[in-house]
Amino acid sequence: MSVCAQSQNCPVIPLPNSYIQKSGTFTINKKTNIVEGPIWQTGDAAARIYSTYFQNFLGLPLTMVAAYRDGVFENGINLKKVKDAALGDEGYNLVVKPEAIIIKANTDTGFYYALQTLIQLMPVEDFYKPNNKSISIQCCEITDVPRFKYRGMHLDVSRHFFPVSFIKNYIELMEMHKMNTSQWHLTDDQGWRIEIKKYPKLTEVSSKRKESMIGAYDDNKFDGTPYSGFYTQEEIKDVVAFAALRNVTVIPEIEMPGHALAALVSYPQYSCTGGPFEVATKWGVFDDVFCPTEETFNFLQDVLSEVVTLFPSHYIHIGGDECPKTRWRICPKCQQRIKDEGLKDEFELQSYFIKRIEKFLLSKGKKIIGWDEILEGGASPTATIMSWRGMDGGIKAARSGNNVIMTPGSHCYFDHYQSESGNEPIGFGGNTTLFKVYSFEPVPPDSLNPQQQKLIVGAQGNVWSEYITTTTNAEFRAYPRAVALAEVLWSRKDQRNWTGFSSRLLNHFKRLDKLKLNYAKHIF
Repeated sequence: MSVCAQSQNCPVIPLPNSYIQKSGTFTINKKTNIVEGPIWQTGDAAARIYSTYFQNFLGLPLTMVAAYRDGVFENGINLKKVKDAALGDEGYNLVVKPEAIIIKANTDTGFYYALQTLIQLMPVEDFYKPNNKSISIQCCEITDVPRFKYRGMHLDVSRHFFPVSFIKNYIELMEMHKMNTSQWHLTDDQGWRIEIKKYPKLTEVSSKRKESMIGAYDDNKFDGTPYSGFYTQEEIKDVVAFAALRNVTVIPEIEMPGHALAALVSYPQYSCTGGPFEVATKWGVFDDVFCPTEETFNFLQDVLSEVVTLFPSHYIHIGGDECPKTRWRICPKCQQRIKDEGLKDEFELQSYFIKRIEKFLLSKGKKIIGWDEILEGGASPTATIMSWRGMDGGIKAARSGNNVIMTPGSHCYFDHYQSESGNEPIGFGGNTTLFKVYSFEPVPPDSLNPQQQKLIVGAQGNVWSEYITTTTNAEFRAYPRAVALAEVLWSRKDQRNWTGFSSRLLNHFKRLDKLKLNYAKHIF
């Protein structure tokens, strides 16, 4: 018996908290049962998920049976609900014996993550291979709990639009690596991508631009080709439900007060100047933003009222980043608002704007996430700060008592280049290697006391799509860097080791090959 944390004998990514390899194997075959514990009813959600996986992906139609007594049923995958505080909401204990598999968890989520681990314990050649007659699994014992509760991947669909089928594939890759939150960047200057029934021009007009930039930004070249795309509310409901079945929460991002140009094309009355405008064809930041009038707040509340019915997530991301104050400084309505509210300057006006929206969303049972610019002028204690301009914003927020999601551009922006080879598709800039992502530590130990450190709830990988025009390019940018981040966020800090990870990753690539994923291969 040997404890295996970094050994090549442990094939699982993200690395489990504890892995003990034992002698012998268990064989899953067509006579194996999925056994629910005595406190369950036959057909519980977790058991159905197990049955569906073995049927659809392995061609093994396992039978679900209910056990009305304790104990282990031989030739069974025994699912046992427990009340074990150490496992929390997402942890599990998985034991593979020659005669049976026993999985214990407090929740269906825990059982689901145990399934992801069980899949990776199977020989790589059996991964997603239908019509197997039997599959042998090395005997072992695993106890596993995630380090962070927020383990996110972001996708920008405003600059370039991706079909629902790809969004679902993106979510399936997240579930495979035990990532649990998908931030869907749905609105920006270059396109509005979500149907709002009260304001149909947002998709009739604001989802379209006359052309797009091509090549490097400084080349200032355009393709001359109209570009468009949006998701209907039914499509969004479908994606959200699809993600929920895979323990992924989808959080929408509706940008405000900046990055609003596409919306202002359709509704220029909510700007400072009244327009006219056109949907941005260049990348970057634009001066025309939402004007904080009562009419604008009514418009945004109407929009958000429809958004919250589509997304059951606890959070709505409201952006708050890169909002130029150029128009506000010379706008009589903005200056009057500053005077009426007793604000010091335009930065406090932005804080006022964010807090107005936050108060509305709180009335709808939602909390906000905002980029670290919402700290300027002061943020409310109920806001969660997403720190992208380095770690300093997150440190400041944690010291103020706010929850923090770390996503610094230095380590978590996957639109950056991932090598210095010079043979990559054009990217945003910078160089964020796989090793650099794996070396990321979300909690700065020397800057925060133990209580403040607990406010770092996780981190997120961001995929901005200015230079990502195809789904295969999006895969190339995100993977395998997302795999490295998944281990950073799930596994214990003291167990992480680049040598062990890279060894397991080489084996893991064989699974990604079976999925026909266009991942980057710079590690070779």
